[in-house]
Amino acid sequence: QVQLVESGGGLVQAGGSLRLSCAASGSILSFNAMGWYRQAPGKQRTLVASITSNESTNYADSVKGRFTISRDNVKNTVYLQMNSLKPDDTAVYYCRADRTVPPYFTFWGQGTQVTVSS
Repeated sequence: QVQLVESGGGLVQAGGSLRLSCAASGSILSFNAMGWYRQAPGKQRTLVASITSNESTNYADSVKGRFTISRDNVKNTVYLQMNSLKPDDTAVYYCRADRTVPPYFTFWGQGTQVTVSS
């Protein structure tokens, strides 16, 4: 069992920046992909950004050019740098880790709140 712990959320004004961190209790090299998802009140959880073990990245259209995902395999941590934040970015942000080859598994963090005021 791997624990994922998110941190770095908070309240920020529109146009500001935050950096989220997702620290894993074990090696993130075990995972083929890690990602950040978000869920706003009354809405479904959606992908924000993902990064594979070979550093390939993918972003939701709404955050392209503003958010950057990265990983530190030594610190077993994945980051999400969020710049030019907008009120629509307000949500609970969750970290997810996937192993897409056998044995398959997925882990989620507990989430961190990001609130962007206008």
